[in-house]
Amino acid sequence: MPGFELFGDKERNQVKDVLDSGVLMRYGFDGMRNGHWKAIELEKKLAVRMQSKHAQLVSSGTAALTVALASAGIGAGDEVIIPSFTFVASFEAILALGAIPVMVDIDDTLTLDPSAVEKAITSRTRVIMPVHMCGSMADLNALQAICDRNKLIMIEDACQAIGGSYDGKPLGSFGDLGCFSFDYVKTITCGEGGALITNNETYYKNADHYSDHGHDHLGNDRGAESHPFLGYNYRISELHAAVGLAQIDRLDEFLAIQKRNYSILRHALEPIEGVSFRKVPEGGVENYSFLSFFLPSEAITKATHAALGAEGVDACFYWYANNWHYYKKWDHLRNLKSLGPVARELAEGLPDYPEAHFKQSDHWMGRTISCLIKLGWGEEEMSKRAELMAATIKKQL
Repeated sequence: MPGFELFGDKERNQVKDVLDSGVLMRYGFDGMRNGHWKAIELEKKLAVRMQSKHAQLVSSGTAALTVALASAGIGAGDEVIIPSFTFVASFEAILALGAIPVMVDIDDTLTLDPSAVEKAITSRTRVIMPVHMCGSMADLNALQAICDRNKLIMIEDACQAIGGSYDGKPLGSFGDLGCFSFDYVKTITCGEGGALITNNETYYKNADHYSDHGHDHLGNDRGAESHPFLGYNYRISELHAAVGLAQIDRLDEFLAIQKRNYSILRHALEPIEGVSFRKVPEGGVENYSFLSFFLPSEAITKATHAALGAEGVDACFYWYANNWHYYKKWDHLRNLKSLGPVARELAEGLPDYPEAHFKQSDHWMGRTISCLIKLGWGEEEMSKRAELMAATIKKQL
């Protein structure tokens, strides 16, 4: 991670096909395309890879979450349960529809704690959204059981975890809908892009229409298409889809490199007393894009993170103090800062986040360091990096 590290002839050739045709839009202009339909081809490959009936490409991972929620009928006043550790896109997508993000604690998986989820359910809850942060997953069996008991929808945010699996199923395919990001720093990238997958025919049809201004895509005259309901523009371009088309064929290559580098680092850190690792639920397989580990205290973790930086060890993250990924820094959400008036249902229904505290999440995040696993690191380079990290951590302990 990320896939741009290994751009090559495959990506260039796919993009050249699009530029040679002159058609950058995914819809229409049939006669000019020379038979190239990059977005459609990528959707087919993604559906097969993710063992799902349908895939819909969109312009970003945030768009995928937004379209997935809208496709399931989520709107003003509906509650969506999310973890306190996620990327801001998770709640941005919910807010965009006038729905209410309800944050709950994480556990040692660094994802949703099922017991916290169950306690947060109200009569307005419609969706549970596990977010598979840093390449590993939530306890999906436990969360699915909660959804089944309460007749709730599960939407998997697998934007950081493509290639991982749970109980033999690709992450993203376990819930009613699954979402992926293909932005510039993801394991496979389109530059900008995203996708949702589903086995539900209605959700897929809704997503297909909603992401393109409500077009029903019937017939071959775009100007004559009907609009069964309101939609918006979340389309991906053929140029972006072309890059993704080359990258998805390389996913296994990328995963193998990530697993090798992850394993080198983990083997170096495992013998160190005081270091433990995030829990991977039984039956889960990470995509190895990050190695996340715990240290004994918040103070030691802060000092270790600083020491790693001083030693020149880059790509290690202390999420506890991160503006984009942890609730403590989300003042714009906590205080509902908006450019314009927000929906009444949202203003009245949002939890009292300025006063909210997630002590269990703080316990885990305050002691967590996550190391990005780069594709560009060779085996020898990775071994030297692992040795330096281990020596630095030992000094702090």
